[in-house]
Amino acid sequence: MVMMGLERLMTSLKSKLMKSMKMKNSYDKIEKSESMRLEIRSRKARKLIQHTLKIADSPNSRSYTL
Repeated sequence: MVMMGLERLMTSLKSKLMKSMKMKNSYDKIEKSESMRLEIRSRKARKLIQHTLKIADSPNSRSYTL
């Protein structure tokens, strides 16, 4: 008896949660402008450069200078 009540409770909570999530996602997707795309690319490039420098500066790095 208790398990069936818990199952019903979980089912109703799941359905309410799914409905609320669907409501939040009902907005239109914003088109990215060229400046937004450029900013995203430059952020990715900066992140990649930082990651590369971090690896190169680490004492365990196997990079060799010629």
